[in-house]
Amino acid sequence: MKPEIRDWLQNNYFSVAQPVVINNDGIYPLILASQQGRRDVIEFLLEQHAELDVFDQYGNNALWAACYADNSDCIKALIQAGININHQNSASGATALMFAASSGREQVVEQLLAAGADPTLKSHDDFTALDLASTRKILKLLSKRMYSVPLFEKEGLGEIFK
Repeated sequence: MKPEIRDWLQNNYFSVAQPVVINNDGIYPLILASQQGRRDVIEFLLEQHAELDVFDQYGNNALWAACYADNSDCIKALIQAGININHQNSASGATALMFAASSGREQVVEQLLAAGADPTLKSHDDFTALDLASTRKILKLLSKRMYSVPLFEKEGLGEIFK
């Protein structure tokens, strides 16, 4: 274990002996490392077989936290590890794509769409990422994806656009 990883674990009250285990504050190391944009820690935790289906107190996964940090390297590492890119949180049913769209994180929206995030998913309030788009660029990215023929074929609406 590299000294900077050990220091990070200790400074955040995680066990050095069991680095993937939740701390006494109820925080998962993978979530916190993602929030802080610490790809080195994320990669270490993944090597230690950290679970990808852990959530914060709002029901968000580590991908959401990496999107919050606006860190493309962390997002990439988590997606490559197999995290659920379309996870909907328990509080609102929002996805990382919805969060990125609503908060103006244009590069994150592009990255998530390129990795296969589903823009047709709806929150508990019946909003899609397109409904929540906060910039013109995000609106264009999502519109292009939402109104593509393959997605409409998925919904059984392909004949309308032929």
